[in-house]
Amino acid sequence: MNYENRKFIIFNVTELNLVDFSQVIETSADTVSKSVNKTKCFVKWEGETPTFVNNITTKTGPYTYNEIMVILKTSEWLSPDPLNLTPNG
Repeated sequence: MNYENRKFIIFNVTELNLVDFSQVIETSADTVSKSVNKTKCFVKWEGETPTFVNNITTKTGPYTYNEIMVILKTSEWLSPDPLNLTPNG
């Protein structure tokens, strides 16, 4: 798929209630991706910036697809143990 037209913002999960899910690709607060420590999340859209974005005070971005992919490969977003398995477990 071509994601060239997509934009992304990262923000604190405490502001998820401000998101108008009819304006983004995610469908609900349950479908957003969250950071490893579950304190940050992001949403994505195509086209014009959604109107609710101005109300989010903790946002960073908007980012392009290439920019967000670099961010999502950091330890803040990528768990060192993606299956969350414990040793000997």
